[in-house]
Amino acid sequence: MSGQVLALAGVFQAAELVRQAANHGTWSGYAAEPLMDSLFRLEADSALDVYGGKEHLHLGLETLLGVLNGDREHGETLQLAVGLLQLQGQFRRDQGMQEKVGEALESISKIDPEAPEYERRDVQARRIARLYQETISHLAPRIVVHGKPNYLQNSHIVSWIRTLLFAGLRSAVLWSQLGGGRFSLLFGRRRMLAETSRILEG
Repeated sequence: MSGQVLALAGVFQAAELVRQAANHGTWSGYAAEPLMDSLFRLEADSALDVYGGKEHLHLGLETLLGVLNGDREHGETLQLAVGLLQLQGQFRRDQGMQEKVGEALESISKIDPEAPEYERRDVQARRIARLYQETISHLAPRIVVHGKPNYLQNSHIVSWIRTLLFAGLRSAVLWSQLGGGRFSLLFGRRRMLAETSRILEG
């Protein structure tokens, strides 16, 4: 259950960061960078290894806890998260796309390690965003991001939005691989709520 919760927290962290970027033009780099890194850890041994530690998922765990408690303030984030959870099923059925994405992400992960961190991250975000356009954006249901036009027309912000959506999809795939599904969300809410609280408090 803890692995499922961490993966689901990854989905909600990505969705919340997308909401922040689209509506405010800014987002937490501390929360975003572990999600980008999760795209390069396709062979990790556990959910914890995918994100480099639960401390990197604090925003996602807090958001998930709020959603499970029925807080209405997370409506937009919940909508994005549900879209990502639906999209992962289509992605997992397309073997060719999975192979293309895997090869591309391996190449992107090796972009000039000597470059300054912020420059390398932005270059990676642009490459990941282009890959998203070439692959994931063609799947249904297509994720529609709402926000302020001036932010959604900014190429830097849009690159990071697409990167975060890609990372959210990676977390959604992981959630499914760990046994997550519609029934676990419908009937396992109480257990998930308890486990989310335990991870946050631990």
